[in-house]
Amino acid sequence: MNNKTVKRGPMGHGGHMGGEKAENFGKAMKQLVAYMSRYKFRLLLMFIFAIGSTIFNIVGPKILGNATTEIFNGLTAKISGTGGIDFGKIAGILLGLLFIYACSSVFGAIQGFIMTGVSNDAVYNLRKDISKKINRLPVKYFESRTHGEILSRITNDVDTLQMGLNQSITQLITSVTTLIGVFAMMLSINVWMTLAALLILPVSMMIIGFVMKHSQKYFQDQQRYLGEVNGQVEEIYGGHNVVQAFNKEEDVVKAFEETNEKLYTSGWRSQFFSGMMMPIMQFVGNVGYVVVALLGGVLVINGSIQVGDIQSFFQYIRQFTQPVQQIAQVTNMLQSSAAASERVFDFINAPEEDQTVENSVDISSVDGGVQMNHVSFGYDEDKIIIHDFSCEVKKGQKVAIVGPTGAGKTTMVKLLMRFYDVSSGEILIDGHNVKDFNRSELRELFGMVLQDTWLFHGTIMENIRYGRLDATDEEVIAAAKAAHAHHFIMSQPGGYQMVLNEETSNISQGQKQLLTIARAILADNKLLILDEATSSVDTRTEERIQKAMDHLMEGRTSFVIAHRLSTIRDADLILVMKDGDIIEQGNHQQLLAKNGFYANLYNSQFEKTEAV
Repeated sequence: MNNKTVKRGPMGHGGHMGGEKAENFGKAMKQLVAYMSRYKFRLLLMFIFAIGSTIFNIVGPKILGNATTEIFNGLTAKISGTGGIDFGKIAGILLGLLFIYACSSVFGAIQGFIMTGVSNDAVYNLRKDISKKINRLPVKYFESRTHGEILSRITNDVDTLQMGLNQSITQLITSVTTLIGVFAMMLSINVWMTLAALLILPVSMMIIGFVMKHSQKYFQDQQRYLGEVNGQVEEIYGGHNVVQAFNKEEDVVKAFEETNEKLYTSGWRSQFFSGMMMPIMQFVGNVGYVVVALLGGVLVINGSIQVGDIQSFFQYIRQFTQPVQQIAQVTNMLQSSAAASERVFDFINAPEEDQTVENSVDISSVDGGVQMNHVSFGYDEDKIIIHDFSCEVKKGQKVAIVGPTGAGKTTMVKLLMRFYDVSSGEILIDGHNVKDFNRSELRELFGMVLQDTWLFHGTIMENIRYGRLDATDEEVIAAAKAAHAHHFIMSQPGGYQMVLNEETSNISQGQKQLLTIARAILADNKLLILDEATSSVDTRTEERIQKAMDHLMEGRTSFVIAHRLSTIRDADLILVMKDGDIIEQGNHQQLLAKNGFYANLYNSQFEKTEAV
């Protein structure tokens, strides 16, 4: 088993790690702000209600202090015999306090409602933009990145953004407002007590900074090892029969225990450091309370402040330390959100294919003749793999492309459908350059049956109808009969209404291939691309697939990527490729008569068969 870390999708937790930082924080946040500008009115309302809720909350302790002062003064007057407690006044103060806290709660609920709506709308539109973007990106983009990386951007990073938007923005507003408001209220009570309380701030910041510095790496290690553990479990589960066949159970368990031990250690350390923060902060806070209480007592004795002011001040100290911690948390959350935003917008802003051209060719007039003139191409400009490719294919001809691995067979197919554009030369369909077609319309001309079948979770009927969505049930059944798939479909439980599972593992490989051929027959495209699909099936199934493919190719210009040369002996034209060039071309008999590369390639297959 391979135990190295692999980039995975959402199940592997390998996408975006906690604490990951953006390469360019400013640019990432600028892009996010620009995207969020469409919700500026709602964000402004949220901002107003968030500030309002915070202000009402800040004023509360001061009013409560007035009530405390009134009670203290009343008790003092009663003891001295000069008066008593004015319960009416106290009741008025408390009712006012109740109203203020109620307003704070209502404002807080409104800002939470607005922000939830904004974050959900933003994420909804992001996912919609991403889904549209996927269809406009060139094949090169997907071939240069792992599936896990792309899935991570669509799922993990968008989820991180949603969480960041929903929490960090409101928390940042309320924290900053609370910090400023509380500081102003503390100053209004007493400057010296405020200065004494401020001594807590640098100590708190130092502690938070120390803990975050030392815990961050452990959190990152925890996330990394979690990915490895999940990866190993996924890998072992997927290849369980292989593990057992090679008696590697002990090795697998040992490798898992080693990684699990690392996960345990990093998890314990990260949780320990983060768990230390609260008790230490409480200790520092309590020391601050003692200092303020001593100083406040002296000031009360001197008559500088009221008793209720000390009680208010204590509440403000508690409120003052909380936003400091929250801002530190929000800063980390903003870093994660910026990293996620950067990755998401890199995807959204990735260069797209040109979908349309002016004065595009009308595909209804296309018959299917193909001409390639001195085509050269390389995936990288400095690495040309097709040097000088020329051929002419007439309407309705069956063209086989053969050659060793890496010769450029699949690349030619990609060029035909404009998944890539040629570096030089031209590809013509009925005399029209492929660049003169709208990309989507060009691809409508081609039907494809690939070696790797693609079916989806749904009924057999739905999978065949994917070739032409407006097809009737009768047309679908007719296509299945033409593909020699009707018999096996009717033998399945539910027939055409049988549901393929998510892995499409409830039918055989050969049956999958017959369904894709039926889909191509239903699509009724003028040109066909066939990646020979019979290499992994038994002889009887191969025969049925070959009959279905022969029926499919009738009257259509077909390009067959051939692996078994015995299956393309009836091809009208065989293109023999080697190192990106056509070195031989002609029909089967002509090429055998030349006794060249094709003849050697053809005869070697039979030599291998005999050897077996």
